Amino acid sequence: MAGEFILEMRNITKSFPGVKALDDVTLKVRPGTVHSLLGENGAGKSTLMKCLFGIYSLSAGEIFLEGSKISFENPAQALENHVSMVHQELNQVLDRSVMENVWLGRYPMKGCLVDHKKMYEDTKQIFDSLGIDVDPRIKAGALTVSNRQMIEIAKAVSYDAKVIVMDEPTSSLTENEVDHLFQIIEKLKKENTSFIYISHKMEEIKRISDDITIMRDGKWIATEPATELTTDSIIKMMVGRELKERYPQKNTKPGDILLKVQKLSSLTPAFREVDFELHRGEILGISGLVGSKRTEVLETLFGIRAKGEGQVFLSGKQIVNSTPIKAMKNGFAMLTEERREDGIFSDLSISFNMTITNLDQYSKHILLSDSLMKDRVSSMMKTMNVKAPSAKTKIGNLSGGNQQKVILGRWLLTNPDVLLLDEPTRGIDVGAKYEIYQLMNQLAAQGKGMIVVSSEMPELLGICDRILVMSNGRQAGIFDAKEVTQVQIMEASAKYI
Repeated sequence: MAGEFILEMRNITKSFPGVKALDDVTLKVRPGTVHSLLGENGAGKSTLMKCLFGIYSLSAGEIFLEGSKISFENPAQALENHVSMVHQELNQVLDRSVMENVWLGRYPMKGCLVDHKKMYEDTKQIFDSLGIDVDPRIKAGALTVSNRQMIEIAKAVSYDAKVIVMDEPTSSLTENEVDHLFQIIEKLKKENTSFIYISHKMEEIKRISDDITIMRDGKWIATEPATELTTDSIIKMMVGRELKERYPQKNTKPGDILLKVQKLSSLTPAFREVDFELHRGEILGISGLVGSKRTEVLETLFGIRAKGEGQVFLSGKQIVNSTPIKAMKNGFAMLTEERREDGIFSDLSISFNMTITNLDQYSKHILLSDSLMKDRVSSMMKTMNVKAPSAKTKIGNLSGGNQQKVILGRWLLTNPDVLLLDEPTRGIDVGAKYEIYQLMNQLAAQGKGMIVVSSEMPELLGICDRILVMSNGRQAGIFDAKEVTQVQIMEASAKYI
């Protein structure tokens, strides 16, 4: 048995006060394979990996690595034993160099001094072997999110890992970068490295997996060879029911012009002369390759980034969103791409995170009304179907999808007219995605306008009325989502490159 599996997690149970997060879960990983771990947000995937990595202690069960029983007390022990993890949320020291981030906590030394020359050479050697074209000496904060993701993968490899856990590794990658990542995985598989791969992108799962384990509500549901499962059968086991349509039908049509943007440019040379209209009840997508300045357009509209030229009109009246506070007063809301970095207060409660944006609504005679806050939060948690023991639960303890629902609920409590949504379903399972799509349709029916940035082209085609394409900081066209093809969008994305 020891030769058949490099890693065995047998009958794993993990309980927290008031909830059993894992209930008798078993996971067996073969050497030199990709074993995908699937399930809805809250199914227990991350909790299972935290048990493996020594972040959580087991309530019951056993773990074996290469036939030997193990029990890591912390992540450092896991890394010492060649078990690495690439987290979905990037935790890097942005004002330090790339190579310092790779070797953090284990710098090569020459006497009592750090050997920067060896650190550079060792980093360059790993990057070259993986085909990563990044200067190890530049600051991590100067990199794009996709390059930072690649650095984390290189860091995992640097531990000479036998098992690498990857949690949504392609969430910030372009199609070419995904291809590159899969080439790295195939190379390492030939060297007998095993992968536990967590993703909600079904096309990727079918493409990269050797084996698939499906979890639901903290329980093991099935483990099968990837070749024997279809996308529909995977989704059915994940959600416990058939999900016939990936995208709910939008029954309302856009109305009058809500937002008019004329020749908008950012103050720094990021993008220029973006020109579009957003109608009431419309979902306008923004597509483009990484670096096309999609996010920068949203940040400028929300006052995070300084506007250069151009004008913005809301309901026919010219407005200037010079700061996010002014943007909120003008009826704008923005869901950011990196929720852990700039979207949540991870150590504080759901209630705090949901009410922090609009505290004035809960004031009575200068003091905050706890009862009013409790009622609003409770109602919004039901509306958003947030899975959590209570509103007092720390948001950092929730799954990524439930965190996203809390943040979206926070903005809905401000009753905005225009919602700017940057990768709103990033790292969210198919069931939760469907719920968010339904909510977006409901908001459209109320006359709200939405601008959605997404790297998933099928998503934009499935939920949007029109799609604006950005190419290298310039607008390359606006298309009817029901008529345009993926090929046409890709051609427009490369127009100014």
